[in-house]
Amino acid sequence: MKRRDFLNNAGAALGVGLVAQTVASCSKSSVTPAAPTPSGLTIDLSSPANSALKTTGGFILSKGIYIICTAPDTYIALSSICTHQGCTISFNSSSKKFSCPCHGGMFDINGKVLVGPPTSPLPEYSVVVDGNNLTVS
Repeated sequence: MKRRDFLNNAGAALGVGLVAQTVASCSKSSVTPAAPTPSGLTIDLSSPANSALKTTGGFILSKGIYIICTAPDTYIALSSICTHQGCTISFNSSSKKFSCPCHGGMFDINGKVLVGPPTSPLPEYSVVVDGNNLTVS
C-alpha cells in the first residue's frame, strides 16, 4: 500500500469515528443528569443581593437552583441542570424561557420541555416563604 493511500484510508476512518462519537454523544441517554440538592437552601428576601426576587419575573441562581418570582410573593424553584445531558441552562426573564447552550433544548418557566432533545422537565423544588426567609427543599 502506498503512503498516500494509507493516509487517505486512515483519515477516512478517523472521520467516520468522529461522526459516530458525535452522534452517540447526543443520543438519548438512559442516565438522567443529577439535579442540585437544595438541602438547607434559605434565601433572605430582605438582602440587597436578592432584590431581584421582589419583582415579578426577577430571579436569582443559588446553589444550582433558579428561584423566580412569578407573581407578588409567589416563587418557583427549578434545577439549572438540563435533563438531556447535564449542561447548565440559562434563564431569559423577558421570554420566560430556559435554554440549554449544548444542544438547543428549551423549557418554559414551569420547567416543561418546549424544544428537544430533552424529554424530561426540569426538576422543581418546594418553596416556602416565612417572613423574609424563602426556603427551598
